Amino acid sequence: MKTPQLLDTIAILKPISIDRLSLMEAEYDFNSALPVGLVGTIVDIHQDNQGADYLVEFADSDGCEFAIAYLKANEFLTLQYELAAA
Repeated sequence: MKTPQLLDTIAILKPISIDRLSLMEAEYDFNSALPVGLVGTIVDIHQDNQGADYLVEFADSDGCEFAIAYLKANEFLTLQYELAAA
């Protein structure tokens, strides 16, 4: 499996609770979490001796950012648009 890279498109694999989010737009109602399958983009990677944290930006279909969160690699799936060579 490929290591997630800056600007990769991802989908979350488990709900991300609102207390882990930085919200950019007050108009969005998240109830208690971002839902499984929501798509985001990796905009920063913080690496330390305990592993990597990926800063993921979530935006609407118009490209307006509404939330960001730091995620671990096991919390998302990197989306692929082309078949990777073996």
